[in-house]
Amino acid sequence: MRITRVYTKSGDGGKTRLGDGSLRDKDDVRIEAYGTIDELNAALGLAVFSASGDKTLLDLLTRVQNHLFDIGSDLCRPESVDKTKRFPEKRALWLEQQIDECNARLKPLENFILPAGSALSCHLHLARTLARRAERRVIALVAKEEGVSVGIRIYLNRLSDLLFVLARFHNERGEKDILWQPNED
Repeated sequence: MRITRVYTKSGDGGKTRLGDGSLRDKDDVRIEAYGTIDELNAALGLAVFSASGDKTLLDLLTRVQNHLFDIGSDLCRPESVDKTKRFPEKRALWLEQQIDECNARLKPLENFILPAGSALSCHLHLARTLARRAERRVIALVAKEEGVSVGIRIYLNRLSDLLFVLARFHNERGEKDILWQPNED
């Protein structure tokens, strides 16, 4: 693909085109869904930047970023119900493997933790919250339209779990987690 011009001016009136060429309002539920996927991917870019010395984490996050582009591509094209199987559920199984491997090396969680700690951990927590929002946006889309892969919904749910575990891991395997302390005032 070659992009020669970034601006088209076609969105100036509050509409945008989907991958099938149809026009939608920019606040349409489908646009919200894949737009939030894009936000999540950008937040993961911050985590990638923070993880520059950790090849294993870089490889994992880059693979997730590519998966998110696949999801965005699927969500921007409503034309085919056949695509409901295009984003395979097995990708969520890969996330589960990553979660289990990482979680096995963490200090047990005995309290709620704050989304804080190292810079990398903070970036991963931010991405986690955006993954949850993306999941909510996709669920809203599913309620209104057909053709959204079940694999996408499952993947986003597992992705937020993975990002939580990774954030803890990068707080020195949970040792530097900052515990929630309920206010007593």
